Amino acid sequence: MLTTSWEMPLWSGLSRICGIDEAGRGPLAGPVVAAAVVFPQHFRPTGILERIDDSKSLSAALRRELVPAIRDAAEEWAIGMADAETIDRINILRATMLSMNLAVESLKSLPELLLVDGNRFTPSMPVPFRTIVKGDSKVFSIAAASVLAKTTRDEIMTGYAREYPEYGFDQHFGYPTGKHVEAIAAHGRCPIHRKSFKLRKLGEK
Repeated sequence: MLTTSWEMPLWSGLSRICGIDEAGRGPLAGPVVAAAVVFPQHFRPTGILERIDDSKSLSAALRRELVPAIRDAAEEWAIGMADAETIDRINILRATMLSMNLAVESLKSLPELLLVDGNRFTPSMPVPFRTIVKGDSKVFSIAAASVLAKTTRDEIMTGYAREYPEYGFDQHFGYPTGKHVEAIAAHGRCPIHRKSFKLRKLGEK
C-alpha cells in the first residue's frame, strides 16, 4: 500500500501539504464531493493507515474503518461539495473545481502546497498546486482524501435511498447502472438527478 514517500521530499521546505480528491463526477444523481487532508510534517502511516490506497481499490468496509483513523491522524481535514442543481447550472467540471476549493477553504489554516488528483485544477486562492494523474494511487495524502470523499458521498446517497427508495441509490450510488437507468425510465428523474446528464438508452438528446 502507499507510504508518504511522495510527500517526504516536499516536507524539506514545506510544513503544510494538502492532498485533494473528489468522488462523484460520473453519476447521474447526487453531489460531487471533495476532501482536503493535511497530515503533520514527516508523517509516517502505521497500523490500519498502512492499508490506505486509492479508495476505488478498497472494500467499502475497509474504507469505513479507515475514516476515523485518517481523521485522527490528520492535522486537518475538510469536505466540500456541489449538489446536482449546481452541477446542472455550471457543469460538472466547474462543480468539481468548486467542491475542491470549498474543501480547502474550509480548512482552518491555508496550506502551503496542494496536491490534486487529476490533470487540471482551478484554484480560488493564491496557493501553489500540483496536479498528479492517478494521484490517488500514488500519493498518500491524496489517497486519504479519496477515502474521505468516497465514504462521505456514499453516506449521502444512502440517505437519499431512504427518501427515494424506488431508485436504489444505496446500491449504485447514482452511477448509470442498468437498474438505475431502468428506474429512471419507470419513474422519471427525482430532485437529486442531474438533468444536464443525458441518457442515450432512454433516447435523450
